[in-house]
Amino acid sequence: MRKIIKNSKYPGFVLQCNEQLVLDSGKTLDEFEIAYQTYGELNVNKSNAIFVCHALTGDQFPAEKNPISKKTGWWDLMIGPGKTIDTNKYFVICSNVLGGCVGTTGPNEINPKTNKIYGIEFPTITIQDMVRVQKILVDELKIDKLLSVIGGSMGSMQVMQWAASYPESLRSIISIAGALKHSAQNIAFDEAGRQSIMLDPNWKKGNYIIEDTKPENGLSVARMIAHITYLSDAAFQKKFGRNLQEKQDLSFGFDIDFQVESYLRYQGKSFVDRFDANSYLYMTRAMDYFDVSEQLVKNKEAIIKNKIRFLVLSFTSDWLFPTKESRGIVSLLNSIGSLVSSAEVVSDRGHDSFLLDEPQLFKITSGFLRGIKL
Repeated sequence: MRKIIKNSKYPGFVLQCNEQLVLDSGKTLDEFEIAYQTYGELNVNKSNAIFVCHALTGDQFPAEKNPISKKTGWWDLMIGPGKTIDTNKYFVICSNVLGGCVGTTGPNEINPKTNKIYGIEFPTITIQDMVRVQKILVDELKIDKLLSVIGGSMGSMQVMQWAASYPESLRSIISIAGALKHSAQNIAFDEAGRQSIMLDPNWKKGNYIIEDTKPENGLSVARMIAHITYLSDAAFQKKFGRNLQEKQDLSFGFDIDFQVESYLRYQGKSFVDRFDANSYLYMTRAMDYFDVSEQLVKNKEAIIKNKIRFLVLSFTSDWLFPTKESRGIVSLLNSIGSLVSSAEVVSDRGHDSFLLDEPQLFKITSGFLRGIKL
């Protein structure tokens, strides 16, 4: 049984699913919830729906003011009235991913079998599991065909998984700063972050919520490691250089000397206040397992039959998901005969460029969407 209700824990909506969900690991969830938010209105033909997939540390509130943090939504530059994804024209759906920590079932939620927090007992998930749950939500909203599925970074992984798993359910794909599979270097960064969390004594083998502790130091360091990969060398130089933090001379110690150190510590501390450590473990693991290459080839006939249009975008200074990864997506899509266009956006701000004010990104994306008739 499925039922959509107003979310009592977080603003927005939640789809309650009292049914078994079989995961890629072979484990099952006997019931689960999907927290989501929508913007704009669904038209009579239900032909204007765009599904937005969030990145690792995102949530279901990409636009307007985030009702939890009270800060501007993580993609408010992209989504809204008159913007690239124009909510006067499109109906936008965004859900917190499976394994997340903002209302969708994940390790910080209650296990109905034990009536206790899942913690590390939550089953390992994949990007395909996340998309499987998103498809359930779209089906419940009675939308047969999405106008587009769009996302950057981990969002791009979900986007490509949509194309591989449900080609009959969409008309277009917009992949931003993504790849066909996670690279060895990115897996290495993820592992360093996970180890920093699990080696924190307050992690308590994943039971920190039950034991009323929090692996703040480990999660903070994990965020610092990851954040370094989101910016480019040029961005760090432009923003901080070797400027000292509120002092004239070096301290000759291990407290904060440089502005960049202060910045990273701030990023780590603020992240601890809004994100769950176990969710970080599960979501980075899902990214590590991601490899959609074979599925796309296997389902090439359905992709071609449904005439899915692909837009693949990358950024010149992104070294986490460099342009060569996007070229890999384009090459594979061309090899199976799909409709694909691509562009490399000039930016010196690194991987995070897809979240920033990049006019070229907005122009290309809006032009692509305008080319798809409602």
